[in-house]
Amino acid sequence: MHVDLVIHNAGQLVTCASPSGPKRGPALRDVGLIENGAIAISDGEIVAIGLSRDVRAEYVARQTIDAGGNVVCPGFVGPHTHVAYAGNRIDEFELRVKGATYQDIMAAGGGIVSTMQSVRVATPEQIINETRVRLDQMLALGTTTVEAKSGYGLDTANELKLLGVVEALDQAHAIDLVPTFMGAHAIPPEYRNRGDDYVALVVEQMTPAIAAWYRATHFAARGVPLFADVFCERNAFDVEQSRRVLAAAKSHGMRIKAHVDEFSAMGGVAMALGLDACSVDHLDVTGSEDMRRIAQSDTIAVIIPAVTVNLGGTHFADARGLIDAGAALALTTDINPGSAPCPSLPLVMAIACRYQHLAPAEALNAVTINAAHAIGLGQHAGSLEAGKQADVLIVDAPDYRHLAYQFGANLVRTVVKRGRVLRGRVIHE
Repeated sequence: MHVDLVIHNAGQLVTCASPSGPKRGPALRDVGLIENGAIAISDGEIVAIGLSRDVRAEYVARQTIDAGGNVVCPGFVGPHTHVAYAGNRIDEFELRVKGATYQDIMAAGGGIVSTMQSVRVATPEQIINETRVRLDQMLALGTTTVEAKSGYGLDTANELKLLGVVEALDQAHAIDLVPTFMGAHAIPPEYRNRGDDYVALVVEQMTPAIAAWYRATHFAARGVPLFADVFCERNAFDVEQSRRVLAAAKSHGMRIKAHVDEFSAMGGVAMALGLDACSVDHLDVTGSEDMRRIAQSDTIAVIIPAVTVNLGGTHFADARGLIDAGAALALTTDINPGSAPCPSLPLVMAIACRYQHLAPAEALNAVTINAAHAIGLGQHAGSLEAGKQADVLIVDAPDYRHLAYQFGANLVRTVVKRGRVLRGRVIHE
């Protein structure tokens, strides 16, 4: 049979396959490893996976890549990012180095509101150009699919502007983007001390406008979901405000995510689970009872260790406890200008292994198949299985554990996105 591409001679072909859904418990330690494996690709999809001798005997490829005994694995998935923005917050980074906390800066009118000011004055073209650089970095580090939130506009026009940027970049960039509306990211200055009034704006004006925008996009035409998110936290939105925001979004057909328990355990986990959230994210101070609630649900727990590192913290989310309770765990960078200007999922894997006691296999499954399920794409991305889109990495190492073992360098040698070789040497035979 003729195909477009065969990658063969993979010392370890790591599939992260999980046909029945996200991985939990002991399954998280199984990366689906095939020694001396190969993968056949045609029309942007995976046709076959197996031993090199079997795949090469059955398929004749227009192009082949010899993996040279190195690791071949799925492209990474970033299930929680704020990658679309303008400007930076490097001055705030220096303030935190001197002892200011994230919440101190936020309460003083900085933080998210600072980026809001940059976004409001920027043109879509400026935001696209700045965001493209970050996406290029992420792609080079192996990320092939990214969730991208709004949330730095904080009014209807500018939230629509940011989501328009996300759509434009999804059409122009190799990385697949998944849009999330996050008008309830912070309370803008014009609504200071009027949080309920701002929530009313989000619910009554922004949400219907975003839903109408989505229906006219190529995302809707392709079946890519639209999510809604909220920052349920002190100095942001309380539990009841958050419930109003997410319930309104759900009524307009959006799927649900929630920033919860980053600094304060306010009851946000139970609120989000009650709305059938696809994921609950951060979970830095989540207690054992809420861990059990997450484990008993279909909701993915998304953990973000890069934030803890960048904020100078030493208390990390209890990722080990979540896994042991039976939760489906995912990892992400949270790339954003304030708390995590980090494009590297391999670095996040390394942190999670060292400080949150994940095994390298658990970390790899958490940035691939489980991360894909956290953005509603687990049937299409996040693993190497026949019928899925061909998002494939060749890693310059003989063992997948090097992805977490080594840190500070980029081991990704070749990126294949939807069957197209983006980096690396194609060998014609």
